[in-house]
Amino acid sequence: MLISQIRLAIRLLREPRVPLLTKTLPVLAAIYVISPLDFVPDVLPVLGQLDDLGILAVTLELFLKFCPAEITEFHRTAIAQGRAYSPMSSTDGFIDAEWRRE
Repeated sequence: MLISQIRLAIRLLREPRVPLLTKTLPVLAAIYVISPLDFVPDVLPVLGQLDDLGILAVTLELFLKFCPAEITEFHRTAIAQGRAYSPMSSTDGFIDAEWRRE
């Protein structure tokens, strides 16, 4: 379950239709894990690492929750079918153009 969520998160990070603000969540979590500043210092044998794992797990869940549902479902289905990554195609149904009447 965790591995499939990580694979899904990686695909969603690459997806251009996921808002940039949403993509900052996993990046901030990675910075927190790498940084020497922690809520619980890593010097404590088990608690320090559990703190980092907890932050990563919560951030992963929030990231998946804040991503648009249709994009998340598209990539979940693609993973289940074993398809390689490709961005979700746009279904907006409009063309941005100028029109002049002469």
